Amino acid sequence: MRHYTLPVSPKTVHWGYFSKAVTPALTLKSGDRATIETLTHHANDDYERMIRDDPGAEAVFRWTREEKPVWRRGAGSVEPPFTYGPGEGLGVHLMTGPVAIEGAEPGDVLEVRVLDVRPRPSCSACYAGRCFGSNASANWGFHYHDLIEEPKPREVVTIYELDTSGEPVAKPVYNYVWTPQTDPDGVVHPTIDYPGVRVDHALVQHRENILPGVRVPARLHFGTMGLAPSEAEFVSTIPPNYTGGNIDDWRIGKGVRMYYPVAVEGAFFSVGDPHAAQGDSELNGTAIETSLTGDFEFILHKRDDLEGTILEGLDHPLLENDRQWSVYGFTFPNYLQTLGPEGQATVAEHASLDLAMRDAFRKLRRFLMTTRGFSEDEAVSLMSVAADFGITQVVDANWGVHGSIRKDLFT
Repeated sequence: MRHYTLPVSPKTVHWGYFSKAVTPALTLKSGDRATIETLTHHANDDYERMIRDDPGAEAVFRWTREEKPVWRRGAGSVEPPFTYGPGEGLGVHLMTGPVAIEGAEPGDVLEVRVLDVRPRPSCSACYAGRCFGSNASANWGFHYHDLIEEPKPREVVTIYELDTSGEPVAKPVYNYVWTPQTDPDGVVHPTIDYPGVRVDHALVQHRENILPGVRVPARLHFGTMGLAPSEAEFVSTIPPNYTGGNIDDWRIGKGVRMYYPVAVEGAFFSVGDPHAAQGDSELNGTAIETSLTGDFEFILHKRDDLEGTILEGLDHPLLENDRQWSVYGFTFPNYLQTLGPEGQATVAEHASLDLAMRDAFRKLRRFLMTTRGFSEDEAVSLMSVAADFGITQVVDANWGVHGSIRKDLFT
């Protein structure tokens, strides 16, 4: 076993997409481990707390009229004219990687073990050693067209501080209503529509003393983690898919084992969208977006060795921890296959929890019949009386439902 470190820098991150076409930032063998730094794409919601004097974050987020080291942000066009900028924000998450796995081939399964997760402390002199995150009640949130107070619609950013002195909790600090922001290229952003735009706090009004007495239990996890799909060279990080991606399940944290079907040679694993806390549904658009560092172990399971294991026939992400297995249903199990490459921009038009629930049911039924040898009638009965189905997210275009089954049901 070898252990590597992958820090964040303009050379080790890619912004807003999974890709089989970019040069890997790191190449590992099965059994290797890696410490991987990740940054939240919402750090510029409060530059002073989450970017200033942090060399890695400053380098990645640097954007002036003369310089933009991470030039492409999203899987959209890189040929002008632009509406927002290169990549067009079709995909928003800052991803570290890709990490290539030697010997990985389509049909294999990559197991990713999350051994530990740690928050990235502020380097700013005023906040050194403290950890912060941002929650955006955004235009893609489930709530956005169902507001009851004025002004409406509106986008609101809430800044939290992560207290790790005891049992980790997130404490609300202040919030502000998004006002139009102008980026260094002169583009005005009336809404949160392109990642990495720095908020000018002279243009927003801080509202202090919010959510008095509230402490949110921390659930450090990675919202977006997975492999490159085969259907296109650049694929938006927003809709989750059969190789993983933006699943946004708070259970994908320390101690979890995630299994992903390999779609391209080398697997091309990337991780980002780090979260301090999130509830099922991620209703308003985001979690508490913060920067995290994780320790990972990578195990490659070859196609010829899958028969008779829990990975037999696996063509979707699977979660395992000490207590349960979880499958993930989406509106479309493989939206790129169903809708074509243009589905990256159009899948949200078809978002449906009915279809996601149907997909989760079918995946958990197959899992129980294949791995436990149950008949269909046995599997369906067990799911109804003992499985838990929950809404993973309703904000990532390809909506999600997770189906979980406890290990202690089986002797």
